[in-house]
Amino acid sequence: MRFRRRSPEDSLFIAGRDLVTAEFNHTIVHATDQRLSAEFIATILGLEVGAPVGPFVPVTTANRVSLDFYENPGQPVVSQHYAFLVPDEEFDTMIGRLEAVGVTYYADPSHTEPGRANDLFGGRGAYFDDPDGHNMEILTRPYTPFGAD
Repeated sequence: MRFRRRSPEDSLFIAGRDLVTAEFNHTIVHATDQRLSAEFIATILGLEVGAPVGPFVPVTTANRVSLDFYENPGQPVVSQHYAFLVPDEEFDTMIGRLEAVGVTYYADPSHTEPGRANDLFGGRGAYFDDPDGHNMEILTRPYTPFGAD
């Protein structure tokens, strides 16, 4: 099966057909304390923590993607990266929430530029750790033209 783009403006095609039917729905976020981690990211992003669904504590974003926080006792949590596209007018509020809870934010994913936001891709962005060390990112412009309006 060959994957190709007809042009940068077009969606991805497989054998000449558009891939427009699939949407990202949810991901599992491993945590040592799922309630704490869910409440942390919900607070920073201005979202709500949902009612538990089975073993998961969900936080759903504006585009209906669910972060399902999950505890696996006795297993280490491996750091992952999660990026959130946020409105420019809410970026400073989110930075203020990080500062209010004493979490350092960085301009870069390697966390070498503390207390600074970046200005990549014509927007602003910042990285920060959640309670389990997941590398969270807020950004006001997508990195690719396919995520742009």
